[in-house]
Amino acid sequence: MVWPVGQPLGKLYERAMRSQSIWKTCCKEGSIWHEAVGSLLNVYEEDECRVVEEFYELNKAHRDISVLEPKRVLEISAATNPKNLKAALWSSTEVIVDPREAIAKLPEYLEAKYDIRFLFNKAITRVEHSSVFCGNQKYEADIIFVCSGADFETLYPELFLNSGITKCKLQMLRTVPQPDNWRIGPALSAGLTLTHYGAFDNCPSLSALKKRVEAEMPEYVQWGIHVMISQNGLSEITIGDSHEYGLVHDPFDRQSINHLILDYLKQFTIIKNPTIGQTWNGIYPKLKGKTEFVTSPTSGVHVINGLSGAGMTLSFGLAEEVVETVSR
Repeated sequence: MVWPVGQPLGKLYERAMRSQSIWKTCCKEGSIWHEAVGSLLNVYEEDECRVVEEFYELNKAHRDISVLEPKRVLEISAATNPKNLKAALWSSTEVIVDPREAIAKLPEYLEAKYDIRFLFNKAITRVEHSSVFCGNQKYEADIIFVCSGADFETLYPELFLNSGITKCKLQMLRTVPQPDNWRIGPALSAGLTLTHYGAFDNCPSLSALKKRVEAEMPEYVQWGIHVMISQNGLSEITIGDSHEYGLVHDPFDRQSINHLILDYLKQFTIIKNPTIGQTWNGIYPKLKGKTEFVTSPTSGVHVINGLSGAGMTLSFGLAEEVVETVSR
């Protein structure tokens, strides 16, 4: 999900919208499946409704958003659970891209358009000014960008240690393809998502909502769970996620976390075929209190990292900003 609505107004929202624009261009020109379906954040409690209404009032002049009544929500969302639905925050800016397809097709598109040469299956073991090394192989460049996620710890262990970055492990799930090409419509989330994204921090009623969630749903707070879903071109539905923080994580998924995710999912969606086809976990760098980590450990080398789980939404825009700065 390219999800600009979750980014606070100002620099991050502008970056998210620029990223969204680049995604749409790349996907269109590279024949990569994508769908500009927007998103709905469905709310079922009075305190959630208050936060959504406050967010709308604070942001309506700057975003294409609206607060929809239940009848309208159900008209545009085939997957929304109508039971106790009070309202939904509609945003038009969200775009769905399947990362697996995009990662596979972007190199071919970039090679054709910009004559970029990609070298796969090369483990970079050392970076020096103007040179990177893969074992005994040496590659030279005028400018080197290190954009390797948490793996940059192996290249710059002291820099990583002093950066303030930790690591986040998240668990995700994906359903089997839905029958008869049944579509969920917009990307969907619910009240817990209000407690997770910085865009909602200025809402006066958010603190009360967080207190209720902490009291009534302590396991969700413990594992950093909020639930969002989107649907890819194969009609599979991707579901996530949880957030565990630390420098070292075990490789095993906690089935109890997946159960919590699916239990909450049922509260705001009704999926035609909820059978889970795949589960997995991922690890990304988390930089608390900052929006990105950009530094130059040596002349001509630039490390870009720490987008903290918003990489699909922010990375293209950030990359453009960094390249423009370096090129001056």
